Amino acid sequence: MTDSQVLAAMAHPLRRRLMDVLAVDGPATVSTLAERTDQAVGNISHHMKVLAAAELVEQAPELANDRRERWWRKRSGQVRFAVSDFADDAAATVIAEAAESLNLERHIAVMRAWMAGREDCSPQWRSAAFSSDSWLRLSPAELAEFSEELIALMVRWARRDIPDDGQQREPVFVFGYGVPAKP
Repeated sequence: MTDSQVLAAMAHPLRRRLMDVLAVDGPATVSTLAERTDQAVGNISHHMKVLAAAELVEQAPELANDRRERWWRKRSGQVRFAVSDFADDAAATVIAEAAESLNLERHIAVMRAWMAGREDCSPQWRSAAFSSDSWLRLSPAELAEFSEELIALMVRWARRDIPDDGQQREPVFVFGYGVPAKP
């Protein structure tokens, strides 16, 4: 993504959450999204229009039962960006940095919510959940290669056909960062 206006639209915490709900649960009406996020219908309607203007979501008229009912779906494709993509525009760089920070806060919030409620999960889910970190010695090219491999793995799992084998499957949040740092 190289359009800072699209990035700004996606960076709002509620809009990011709406994108997540649509990605996990599929198409929904504004009233369903409002219920799912504990927000007012008018507020959700406004944010869906902003996301639509940024071409991050689209209406799904084929799902409507009548002309008044509006269904929304996340547009296909991944949203990926790097702050360095906006280096030639100071204002866009600020937006990208803010979006990056909000993205990290969202990731941490999802993890903290799970940690706070993990007692409500079955023992199988508690033992399957994981956390991992590593210190690697890499060149910038090697970090880029590692990133591509990790993202490809996550995309492969996200796009796979879900087996119809009777096993319980729940939404699982997985994220990864790789940044130069000092221990």
